[in-house]
This record gives sequence, structure tokens and C-alpha cells, in this order.
Amino acid sequence: MLIGKSVLQPHGYKAFIPEKFPPQELIPMDAELVKLLSDADLSLGKLDGSTQWLPDIDFFIFMYVRKEAALSSQIEGTGATLVDAIKADAQFTKKLPKDVDDILHYIKAMNTGLQRLETIPLSLRLICEVHKELLTGARSDHFPAPGEFRTTQNWIGGNSPATAKFVPPPIHEMKMSLGDLENFLHSDDDLPSLVKTALMHAQFETIHPFLDGNGRTGRLLITFYLCQKGILERPVLYLSEYFKRNRDIYFELLHSYHQEGDISRWVKFFLQGVNEVARDAADTSRKITELHKKNMIKIQSLGRSSEKAMNILMELYKLPIVNVKKVGEWVKASRMTANTLVNKLVDVGVLHQQDESKEYGRVFEYREFLRIFIS
Repeated sequence: MLIGKSVLQPHGYKAFIPEKFPPQELIPMDAELVKLLSDADLSLGKLDGSTQWLPDIDFFIFMYVRKEAALSSQIEGTGATLVDAIKADAQFTKKLPKDVDDILHYIKAMNTGLQRLETIPLSLRLICEVHKELLTGARSDHFPAPGEFRTTQNWIGGNSPATAKFVPPPIHEMKMSLGDLENFLHSDDDLPSLVKTALMHAQFETIHPFLDGNGRTGRLLITFYLCQKGILERPVLYLSEYFKRNRDIYFELLHSYHQEGDISRWVKFFLQGVNEVARDAADTSRKITELHKKNMIKIQSLGRSSEKAMNILMELYKLPIVNVKKVGEWVKASRMTANTLVNKLVDVGVLHQQDESKEYGRVFEYREFLRIFIS
């Protein structure tokens, strides 16, 4: 099922020219695909149910957005980690990899897109706004127009279009393909929403409409589309962990999608990812709920300090690596009082000091919570 063809261009290289999208020929809904779709839907339902038990679903979202940002950036070669991103948010150390900036911009782009979805539909306009947040002032921004579709030819692999692994559509065809994609996002058809999500992502990567940041932007669109379609009430499903774990297959299947028209294999891979990630996220939700209940009991043992300690615990779900100064800011307490509270939380096993040999400039982590996301 070819979705386009490579056509010789005036400058001597071949570029991909997409057919009208979506393909007129329906994706074969064979038994394997139907089973994968059913499993993915079931896992999403269980995830939705499990998050209802969280004391605050934002406990889950704050960390998952950071994790998604780190993993999506790592797919593109960023070396910074989830912990680096948390330390950057904490702003109490400058000893961080320079490419942590990529993760912070991804988080900002994610939050911008989710906020904008409350007022405008997923569209080319919103995509450009998100891309602008992703690249404006970012370390990796080597181009002058973040947030604007490219006006020159780009390519993937190789030193020029002539030696590239893949050359996306030229400008005129790119604009037509983007129009088709936007119409597809809002079309009323019989395709299951998860299948449409898979096609949307692969087609966006095929069009490759920006000079940089196409992979990250395309993965952001997955979350945005699922939220817009009501498949997710809140943004609690992120596929970059699955894509990173299967990085070679991910790129191979995207390549096969546009070069060989192997749509079915790509969609099956995508649905398997939704199933796996939704199951893992539901398990994460359960672990957070259990951890919170356990630590509530520990904090209640602190007597008169329990109220302030509870406030600290709630903040730790947003920022699980802290110092005494940050804790003081949270509870509006003196450094001495904050230090006492931190020591009490260490004593009951909620906080752990990172380097126990240090007496000054101590850093503490909500270790059990971090392990849920890093393991």
C-alpha cells in the first residue's frame, strides 16, 4: 500500500512525494491487528481506572511529563537524564549536562500544547506554537525560525539530499501534505482513534515539516491527539519509553512506512506500544498510591510537625530532589525550622540524603518515589 513515491528533482536528487492522505485503500484489519487494538483499549481503560485512586493525579503527571521529555530527547541523542531535569527544576546546582536544556524545552512545549488544547483544536497553528516553544532559545536550535514550517529542502541521513537516506517532500508538496494531515485530524471516519494516532505520527514524520525537532514534535502530537479525542481524560500516556527501548525498530518501521508502504506493521508496532506503556503506567499509579499511604502513616507519627511535613510531602511529588532552602520556601519557615523538618523526614525514612558525608549544602531525595520512575 504505497503512500507516495520518490521523484527526481531538478537539482538531481529524489524526494518523496506523498499520495493523497489518508490512503484510499483501508488498512487490513486482520486478526492480529484487531487483537492488538482490543488489548490496547483494555489497557487504556485499566490505566484510566487506576489513576482515579491517586490522591492527586498531578503526582503522576508532573513526573511522567519529565520522563517523557527526557526519553524523547534521548531518542534524538540527548544524554541528559530525568534526574538531571529534576535538578535543573530545583535550581540549586549548576553542575548539569548542557543538553538538559533540550529536556526543559520539551517540558515547556508539552505544557504549552496541553494548555492551548483547552482553547483551540489540534491544528497546524498549534503545532507551530508547540515547535516554537520547543526550539526558541534551545541549545539545539541552529536555525532562525522556530515555529515556522521550513522554506528549504531538508533530508535525513547523509551529507546532502543526493546521499540522504530519505528526502522529505519539497515545499509545495509539503504544504499540500500538511493540509491533508490537518483535515485527517478532524475527519469523521470509521478508523479507530488509536489507529488514526499511529497514522498521524508516521505521516507527520514523513512530511518532516521543520528543519529541526520533527521527531520530538511528532511524539508530542501523540499525547495531544489522544487528549483531544477523549481517549485520555488527562495526559497520562507517553510512548517515548517504548520507542527508545525499541529505537532501531521504531526508525526502521517509520522508514518502511513511507518507503515501502508498510502501514500495517507500523500500526501493529504502535498498538503494542500503547498496550505496554498503558499497563506500565497503571502499575506506576498503583505504586504511587501505595507509597503515599505508607508515608502518610510515617508523617502522622511526627506529632506537631506532621502538618508541615505533610505539606512538604505533597511538594515532593512535584520536585523529589530538594535542599533545606527549598523546603523552607515550601512551608514558609526559617532555615533552622526547615532543617529540623528535613531531619525528621530523614529519620522516618521519607527523605534520604544523597551524600551522607556532607554537612553543608546537603541534597535530599524522595528516593522511593524516584525509583518508581527510574527503575
